[in-house]
Amino acid sequence: MAARAMTTTSAALSDASPIPYWLDDPGRPAPEPGLTGDATCDLLVVGGGYSGLWTALLAKERDPGRDVLLLEGREVGWAASGRNGGFCAASLTHGTANGLSRWPDEMPLLEELGARNLDAIESAVHRYGIDCAFERTGEISVATQPHHLTELRELYEEMDAAGLAAGSELLDEDALRAQVNSPTFLGGLWDRDGVALVDPAKLAWGLKAACLSLGVRIHESTPATSLTRSGAGMAVRTLRGGTVRCAQVALGTNVFPSLVRRTRPLTVPVYDYALMTEPLSAEQLAAIGWHNRQGLGDSANQFHYFRLSSDNRILWGGYDAVYPYGGKVSAALDQRPETFDRLAGHFFACFPQLEGVRFTHAWGGAIDTCSRFSAFFGTAHGGRVAYAAGYTGLGVGATRFGADVMLDLLSGEETERTALEMVRTKPLPFPPEPFAWTGMALTKWSLARADERGGHRNLWLRTMDRMGMGFDS
Repeated sequence: MAARAMTTTSAALSDASPIPYWLDDPGRPAPEPGLTGDATCDLLVVGGGYSGLWTALLAKERDPGRDVLLLEGREVGWAASGRNGGFCAASLTHGTANGLSRWPDEMPLLEELGARNLDAIESAVHRYGIDCAFERTGEISVATQPHHLTELRELYEEMDAAGLAAGSELLDEDALRAQVNSPTFLGGLWDRDGVALVDPAKLAWGLKAACLSLGVRIHESTPATSLTRSGAGMAVRTLRGGTVRCAQVALGTNVFPSLVRRTRPLTVPVYDYALMTEPLSAEQLAAIGWHNRQGLGDSANQFHYFRLSSDNRILWGGYDAVYPYGGKVSAALDQRPETFDRLAGHFFACFPQLEGVRFTHAWGGAIDTCSRFSAFFGTAHGGRVAYAAGYTGLGVGATRFGADVMLDLLSGEETERTALEMVRTKPLPFPPEPFAWTGMALTKWSLARADERGGHRNLWLRTMDRMGMGFDS
């Protein structure tokens, strides 16, 4: 049986392209030219992923006369923004459970702000004509072990007690398998309205086009290398040798080393991997159901996330979370054959009725992780610089909220957002090497053990929980 499974996964992966599926698009826009020489602007945005793009767009919407310039080190959307699963969630706290454990008093407001933020994303997609296959399908958290059912029921009860359960529904095994049919599914918790699915690269490219339409100047292939005070403003040097002088700077560099050096210990890169199948036939779709096209994620510590694309492929990702020693981001880590084999095996265990389906793409990418699993914010250089980072894989939607926070902070005015404890506090920093790598390895081993032992968290995980560093994968 094991030999047959290996043969099945090897055959399914034999022709998979190493390029992220979403970026493997002949319709991708041509890059904007790099910045040569010096420049000036009112607001400089560093980073051409979702964080930077939303910041530039919202800055122009707030003040059309503001001169906004955006620098991207490579191409807009090429990193995490073009490689993720396309789950655009309302949650600003990496899920309700994480938020309730950290900011219970603020959760009603955080949930309201998150819902408004997702509505605003949907509105922007329509307003700017962004063709990103936006589908407000919701997401189901799936139980694949008996203890997951208990945990999901307890979470629902906790949400209900806090007045946060509206739009959520517990599903038993029959109800879940009527939605999506897998022999591994035992039940689930359906968030009906709090998640949309998107083509993540097309969302980034659409935001780029929207920014350009409002007059944002975008320069790609222009890495920013240093940040210093310059008179009453700031000066940012680029790898091309030029300098941008500006009144204010917004940093959306996320997984890449921040130009505000003191914040670097607050994030580490973790590599995540995904597969994409060929389009399913009508018969294959009928075998699994999935008529309502929800996003899904199982409830293990080492979890999978999966969804349908607009042309009925299945994206299957997650499980392995790989921290590179020293926290170095490297293109060499985008490919990990042993992880792809493992993911393919898990896919066919979940959907045995799809045996024979092949994967067309297999890729990875780095996520900026922080110890509290949700974004943090701050300012530097006397309020002239703002930053947001640490989205931990849930940044497709939350980066728009982070952009608003950065612009609020740069305005110097207290707002509903800047008054939040979530915004005013920082996560615990990660230790230096070799302690960071050792801690990550021990945590990953402990999480795997917890999955095997009915969810029981060992002394190491319980200690991390008490320190506010309770992780899943």
